[in-house]
Amino acid sequence: MEKRGPQTPAWWYDNAPVPLPARLLAPLYGAVVGLRRRLYKRGWLRRRQVPVPVIVVGNITAGGTGKTPLTIELVTRLREAGWRPGVASRGYGRDEANTPRWITPELEPNLGGDEPVLIAWKAGVPVRVDRDRVAAAKALMDAGCDVVVCDDGLQHYRLERDIEIEVVDAARRYGNGRMMPAGPLRESAARAADCDFRVINLGQASDEGEQEARCGFGEWAMRLRIDTARPLRGGRDTPLQSFAGQRVHAVAGIANPQRFFQMLRARGIGVVPHAFADHHRYEPSDLSFGSELPVLMTEKDAVKCQRFATRWHYSVPLQAELPAAFWVALLDRLQKLARA
Repeated sequence: MEKRGPQTPAWWYDNAPVPLPARLLAPLYGAVVGLRRRLYKRGWLRRRQVPVPVIVVGNITAGGTGKTPLTIELVTRLREAGWRPGVASRGYGRDEANTPRWITPELEPNLGGDEPVLIAWKAGVPVRVDRDRVAAAKALMDAGCDVVVCDDGLQHYRLERDIEIEVVDAARRYGNGRMMPAGPLRESAARAADCDFRVINLGQASDEGEQEARCGFGEWAMRLRIDTARPLRGGRDTPLQSFAGQRVHAVAGIANPQRFFQMLRARGIGVVPHAFADHHRYEPSDLSFGSELPVLMTEKDAVKCQRFATRWHYSVPLQAELPAAFWVALLDRLQKLARA
């Protein structure tokens, strides 16, 4: 039987009726979140600043919107521009969550968190996980980093930030526009106006007309590109197109598994979907599907499956693409911060 992770509440995005308990709790949640933000804004709760620029990549909705692919592309661009970036993360779902750690590509994801390990593996920059993001930023600075990138953490106001990048799923946007648990919002939609950049994750959308239609004024289009499948046991990459017309098992333990399945189907691949909970910890039995079909999975899942992978298992590398003007604008803002 296929294992599935917990489903997003239907009323968040599908216009289903919101249950009364959720409607009653949402105003309380919103009041607490709003009060906390005002306390930081007015200085009654103290923000901490580090002497290097801090960039936060986050979202105001619960669940995945494409933050990690953007973070990886961001630090890659920063390195190419001569910066020495480091990534600070909480390392959600890891063991010993109170223990700060340096993340290496070889570290077990259960100790470092799947997303930090993936970032260290793909980006090759210092990655520090710590529940205290201020301490993480200071550790990165002491390690020689001259810019700190926070993967998530838009709501972690204790760390002063210089640039905020909001990432929005183009298909889901803000759902029904309600606060949790009645809707997907961690903060009010008005909060997004304070962010310096709003990036709209279009998935595989490639037509310029489609991008314009789905992006409003002041929004930047992000496409996600997949071209190859990489054997988990090592070896040469296989063009993804070679799986077209075939049936494959598709594995995704991410916040929105359907996005991955749809990307594969758009390549003409016959997908047998296997959706797991976000941050799922895999065991060999999870990938025993009773047939010797290729198994394609996200890179976030692959870092947790390498130790028991077979020749049938592949990861699908994902790359975020944004307009050149976005990088010009962001790097220009960063240069101005450095000169200030």
